[in-house]
Amino acid sequence: MVEVAEIVKMQREMVARWHQQPIDNPYSGFLEIACQQHAFNYLLWHEEDIARSPDVGDARIAQVKRAIDRYNQQRNDWIEKLDVAIDEQLRSMGVTAPPDARQNTETPGSAIDRLSIISLRIFHMDEQLQRTDATPDHLESVHRKLAICLIQQDDLATALGQLLDDLQAGRKRHRLYRQFKMYNDPTLNPYLYRAQSRPATA
Repeated sequence: MVEVAEIVKMQREMVARWHQQPIDNPYSGFLEIACQQHAFNYLLWHEEDIARSPDVGDARIAQVKRAIDRYNQQRNDWIEKLDVAIDEQLRSMGVTAPPDARQNTETPGSAIDRLSIISLRIFHMDEQLQRTDATPDHLESVHRKLAICLIQQDDLATALGQLLDDLQAGRKRHRLYRQFKMYNDPTLNPYLYRAQSRPATA
C-alpha cells in the first residue's frame, strides 16, 4: 500500500524544488499521481496570492480568477485519481470489506490533498521567518503558527496511515465519491446554460 512518509517527503521536497525551478514530476506509480495533485495545489496557492494583491488591475484579476477556477477543478480531479488508484490497489490485493465495515469521513485522496496544503503552508511560514524586515512580534506569531502546522501535519499523516491500514485489513470500506463540481459544467451551472439560450447581441 501507499507509504504516507514517502508522500509527506515528496510534498515537502517538491515545494522547495518548485520555488527554484519549473514544476516537474520525477516520480512514478502512486507518487506520480500524488505529485501531480500537489502541483495543482502549488499553482493554486500562488494564484490566490496574486488575487489578493491590492495593486493588481481588474484585467489581471480576471485572468487570475479563471486560473484559480481551472486549477481548483484539476486539483479535485486528481484527488479522485488518488482514490481510484487506492481502490485499484485494494482490488488487486483482493481486499473486500464486510458490509458492516466502518467508513471514514473523508477519503485517502482528500487527506493527501490536505497534507499537500499543509506542506505549502509550512514552507511559506518558514519563508516568513527569513524576512529581515519583519518585526519581532511578527516572527513570534509565525513561530507559533508554524509549530501548530507541524503538529497538524504529523497528526494528519498518522491518521492517514491508520486509515490505509484499516482499508488494507478490511476494517473500513473504501468508497469512491465523485466531486460533481457544478460551476464548470455547462449543463449544471445556471449562468452557463442560460447564457447558451440567450440571443447574441449585435
